[in-house]
Amino acid sequence: MTSKSDHELVPVHELLSDKEAKALLQKLNLNIDNLPKIFESDAQAVKLGAKAGQVVKINRREGKRDTSYYRVVVEG
Repeated sequence: MTSKSDHELVPVHELLSDKEAKALLQKLNLNIDNLPKIFESDAQAVKLGAKAGQVVKINRREGKRDTSYYRVVVEG
């Protein structure tokens, strides 16, 4: 599921499936607790219907390059 904000400066947020999140963590050799956090109450997390423990991919355009960031959803 992807969420595009109503504002052009807000990057695209995408909810990863459990399988995608597991593959990402293995690829990066990380534990889910090592990821930065995003609250369930964050506007983009609410739009995605994200629940605690899920991983959100944030796609940002930086100059001519696209960069992806990842956050784990936490209660709050």
